[in-house]
Amino acid sequence: MLLVNGERRKTLPVSDRGLQYGDGLFETIEIENSRPVFFDLHLRRLEAGCLRLGLPFPSPGLLAEEARTLCRESPAQAVLKIIVTAGSGGRGYRRPETIETTRILSLHPYPEYPAAFGTEGIRARLCATRLGINPALAGLKHLNRLEQVLARAEWSDSAIQEGLMLDSGGHLIEGTMTNLFYARNGALYTASLERCGVAGIIRELIMRLAARHRLAVIELSYTPERLASADEAFVCNSIIGIWPVRQFEQIALRPGPITRNMQQWLADYKQETLRSEP
Repeated sequence: MLLVNGERRKTLPVSDRGLQYGDGLFETIEIENSRPVFFDLHLRRLEAGCLRLGLPFPSPGLLAEEARTLCRESPAQAVLKIIVTAGSGGRGYRRPETIETTRILSLHPYPEYPAAFGTEGIRARLCATRLGINPALAGLKHLNRLEQVLARAEWSDSAIQEGLMLDSGGHLIEGTMTNLFYARNGALYTASLERCGVAGIIRELIMRLAARHRLAVIELSYTPERLASADEAFVCNSIIGIWPVRQFEQIALRPGPITRNMQQWLADYKQETLRSEP
């Protein structure tokens, strides 16, 4: 199911700048019981991203109504993707004087992941493809995702569920589709995203929930060797929630109390949010 600027069609002008230059942003949203999860947070991030890229932000009410239209036709559990592009323009990098954004909402089947990924944990590998450093785009979920595409193409072994990526300076930043946290001595650590990486919705929520429960979270630059001294580690995103990491290259880890608590806090907050939203 697909809506392009509110219309049920599957075509887009070849001149669209999202296709031509990756000029745009996207959000990937869990649908539970035919309702979008953390929708306000996703819209807030989308609006902040549009502001940073200099794109007009579509009406939140319009996006919400189009999302509801798709959700009414969706299975109980699905994935909603919202794309906002800079619309059509002529050849060349310069945008038109007046930007008319294109909004694309599409509904997708929910991925079938084994429950063991959330309970026992996953295996992760180190990717050779590195993230370029660009503070102007750091944190944004923009449409230029070739680094992640190349990194994910590095393996086909179904025993590996995620690949972790370094920046060009050798610092561990995130997974191909996730943010990464590790715990040590009762505190949580995660990569600073000032120079590259995607600031995920669940990453933001984890930091909020940690503060609520007086659990320290430290953002820093670190190398992969730091995980060897970690007590536990986990990856997260808006579709999978939280997966413990049980193996990273030669480093063996176990799901621990901080990961378990965070999984429960996130699940509780999710239900609390769904109950409070109309």
